[in-house]
Amino acid sequence: MNKIILNIGLLIFCFSIVFFSQREMPIVEVITKSFIVFISSTVILSVTAIVLLKLIQKTESSTNENSDHTILGSKAHE
Repeated sequence: MNKIILNIGLLIFCFSIVFFSQREMPIVEVITKSFIVFISSTVILSVTAIVLLKLIQKTESSTNENSDHTILGSKAHE
């Protein structure tokens, strides 16, 4: 998961370099702004992934606790 987030962040970094360099900014300013965009997008993606994983684990654990049924019926009838 971390590699995917890092690769997406690097892709955004490359796109932002192209975007800011087309604005005819100095190269130091282009790299600085692109790095800021890279860091912020990577942090946002990481937090989003953590929240989604926690949400999935929460729903998965609640469905496992409530599954008292087998294929033929509930376990209470056995």
